[in-house]
Amino acid sequence: MNYKELAKTIITNVGGEKNIQSLTHCATRLRFNLKDDSKPQESTLKHTPGIMGVVNKGGQYQVIIGSDVGNVYNEITAQTNLTSDQETEEDDRGRVAKIIDTITGIFTPILPAITAAGMLKAVLSLLVVFNVLTAESQSYQILNFMADAAFYFLPILLAASSAQKFKANMYLAMMVGGILLHPNFIGMVTAVNESGGGIHLFGLPISPVTYSSSVIPIILSVWFMSYVEPIADKVSPKAIKFFSKPLLTIFVVGTVALVALGPLGYMISEAISAGIQALETVSPWIVPLLIGAFTPLFVATGTHYGLVPIGINNRMTTGYDTVIYPGMLASNVSQGAAAIGVGFKSKDSTIKQLAFSAGLTGLFGITEPALYGVNLRFKTPLYAAMIGGGFGGLFMGIMRVRNFSGGSPGLLTLPSYIGDDTLRHLTNACIGAAISIVVTFIATLFLYKDPVTEEAPEATPADKEQEPTHQISGAEIKAPLKGELKSLQAVNDGMFSEEILGQGVAIEPTVGEVLAPVNGTVTAVFDSKHAIGLTSEEGIELLIHVGIDTVQLNGEGYAYQVEKGQKVTVGDPLITFDIEFIKEKGYPVITPIVITNSAEVGDILTANSGPITFGDQIIKVIG
Repeated sequence: MNYKELAKTIITNVGGEKNIQSLTHCATRLRFNLKDDSKPQESTLKHTPGIMGVVNKGGQYQVIIGSDVGNVYNEITAQTNLTSDQETEEDDRGRVAKIIDTITGIFTPILPAITAAGMLKAVLSLLVVFNVLTAESQSYQILNFMADAAFYFLPILLAASSAQKFKANMYLAMMVGGILLHPNFIGMVTAVNESGGGIHLFGLPISPVTYSSSVIPIILSVWFMSYVEPIADKVSPKAIKFFSKPLLTIFVVGTVALVALGPLGYMISEAISAGIQALETVSPWIVPLLIGAFTPLFVATGTHYGLVPIGINNRMTTGYDTVIYPGMLASNVSQGAAAIGVGFKSKDSTIKQLAFSAGLTGLFGITEPALYGVNLRFKTPLYAAMIGGGFGGLFMGIMRVRNFSGGSPGLLTLPSYIGDDTLRHLTNACIGAAISIVVTFIATLFLYKDPVTEEAPEATPADKEQEPTHQISGAEIKAPLKGELKSLQAVNDGMFSEEILGQGVAIEPTVGEVLAPVNGTVTAVFDSKHAIGLTSEEGIELLIHVGIDTVQLNGEGYAYQVEKGQKVTVGDPLITFDIEFIKEKGYPVITPIVITNSAEVGDILTANSGPITFGDQIIKVIG
């Protein structure tokens, strides 16, 4: 995949850099906050190779990339002056959208640390269950505190991400987190809880509660700091602002955090935990059932991040989560199973390849490729996934399956259900996941059908006289260049070598001229003049891409001989290019010739590699 070109396309089609307020990314998506949501060219983005889908929900314009999202994000930031904490000039989004965006922005950056800690705890539990380690061994104790580090110091991690979201000083925010976790404060709390008495700061009472592994207190404190810091800046004399501003900020925020916001956040956390426990007592299956069934819709809108804090809070207050993560496990594996079911049922080779690949990642916990690439696209697999996820969530709710350490819900994180010195929760989690997979797979086989083109009404004799006589089957494509014929696998660009854009061949040219390989119409030209799109009279859509990464030349060394919309016949000049100039600039001149609508034209035969000249047959459509 050409990350530079894809990044450039995305920047242009979201309305340009000036339309972007800020940009972050998660495991699979670019998350834009845009000034004007009407400016993006959504249709262009959705049909851009490398982009799986586009979602404008939850106050964010989300471009789904997949596992390559980090590389595309890096290219976008390299080509722009954007940062994730860029100032927002105006924000007229709805209140709910702002809240969802804030939650997403705070929790997304810390997920890798939480996932790493959770998986390390899961591995440690597994080692204990199978008697590889004992809880008394030093190895266990070291691995245990390594795993506990991210959970214990969670307020400091959240302080950093909250500061970025609330536009506050990150290091002062982390200091507030350190205040809540300081050993001396914890010692005072322990002493008060054991012997009675109280804690006071200048007569102000401080609640004797501990904040290790807490979530809400530090978020409230950093939010408060985002208002205090500008005031401290304004009242500080310029000559001493360097130290007076942070002094005033920390004194005020630290005091309010210990006296008011910390205890308030602690009470909210306890209330949420108590509510979940009460719900469990009445009907423990309701929430996992709903989450198992409807998480695909939450993911599609980006609102699933609103559930993540609840799951984390549950584990931090009670030691385990019985509603959010079990339900998400059922949903995620169902998404993967639905895509795999499509792969088994479909007779289209392109759909099969996409479905199996996306299905595997879905089973492992990353569902966007399956959701956007397959399930939402064909609708019926989505319904099957919701059915299977609901059944799996129902089972795990009834069995009160407990998740002890989080992670991205999927088969790879099943060890996170090991805890309480038993394998019972792991066993039931495996059964619940199996129920989700089996039910979804069977439902997909019943519901899914390959998309078909609607049959036209029977033609009248007059219509038949006007019908074109051309047929795709048997159509031929001639060589547009002279040189050495090669397979697409020889092209050092995954978009071509992995046939993401379609099937075809490549030619290493020896003459700098491209001739028309078919009779048809010029349907696409580019400012960089390095490529051209054609549609043959039979309906075959061709892309001829002269060189790799040559878009960077901005048209130097290239010249079009035709215009968009022009009719051409085999052998007409299309492009001239300077081979030596392109090579001197460091770009390969190998030229892919790709049928971009391969899935529609049927099977194709390609000529064997070797010397090729203008007009030789290189591709034949056989069905």
